[in-house]
Amino acid sequence: MTDETALLSPSSAAPERPAAEGGGRGQPGQVWRSRRYRWDLRWSPYAFVAPFFLFFAVFGLFPLLYTGWAALHQVELTDPDSMTWVGLRNFTRLWDDEFFWNALRNTVTIGLLSTVPQLAIALGVAHLLNYRLRGSAFFRVAVLTPYATSVAAATLVFVLLFGRDYGMINWLLSAVGLGAVDWQNGTFASQLAVSTIVIWRWTGYNALIYLAAMQAVPGELYESAALDGASRWQQFVHVTVPSLRPTILFTCVVSTIGATQLFGEPLLFNGGAGATGGSDHQFQTLGLYLYEQGWVNLHLGRASAIAWAMFLILLLIAGAARLLRGRGESR
Repeated sequence: MTDETALLSPSSAAPERPAAEGGGRGQPGQVWRSRRYRWDLRWSPYAFVAPFFLFFAVFGLFPLLYTGWAALHQVELTDPDSMTWVGLRNFTRLWDDEFFWNALRNTVTIGLLSTVPQLAIALGVAHLLNYRLRGSAFFRVAVLTPYATSVAAATLVFVLLFGRDYGMINWLLSAVGLGAVDWQNGTFASQLAVSTIVIWRWTGYNALIYLAAMQAVPGELYESAALDGASRWQQFVHVTVPSLRPTILFTCVVSTIGATQLFGEPLLFNGGAGATGGSDHQFQTLGLYLYEQGWVNLHLGRASAIAWAMFLILLLIAGAARLLRGRGESR
């Protein structure tokens, strides 16, 4: 056999490997490492997401199920282990509860007074920040500052601004020849004042969301509109706003949910009234009414029914938003 034949021979292509112990199955250490690798590849993703589901089950799912169970019972906060089955009576009582409907009306009014101007101003601020401005990074951080401010600190400052006798707002009204307004005791005035706090805190947050969506709009659309002779206002109306429809719908839903759960601002706006939301319940929201029933009047069953009523309202809002989005996509 020549050297070339020996090189091409299959038997000489690779040296013979000794047979592994255990009938060719490999060493026990190798088998264990291979098995551990397969387990790691299969179960590691579940281990990484397990903390979220654990915390959600403890702080989200369990309170939801417990309040649903408590809403079907007569139970007091002083003795939560003593429950008396009443079925749907806590829910049917809400239908005839004038304070519940008053809180619902106040929630809707404050929600409209805060959400509509808030999103309109946020859209305008985002449009300004979308252009190349000097110090744009500073302005983007500045508009987010109110969102990072404590609810208690912001509300207390606005309480001073809306003071009846020495507030800056009434001082400005007097300077232009208008009379002073009793912001804390008037129905519409108090709701407008609470809405102003919400607008101040959340406008910058929504502006940054709109800004991120604007930066994702293709520049070719603006170039085509400019070639057609469209002004910047026309570009904003016919290019920017239609491109932001999903984002605008998202912020509308999130702002509506936030308005339904509004609690801190009306609670602190008139500290003397506490959870009543004013002397005549003029700015008591659903969140405040829930707090009053559960932690002031100690009626845990009624508070649970209110919580579930708020949850059902949010489901209706989410369903309506999904329906509107589906109609918009079908056009």
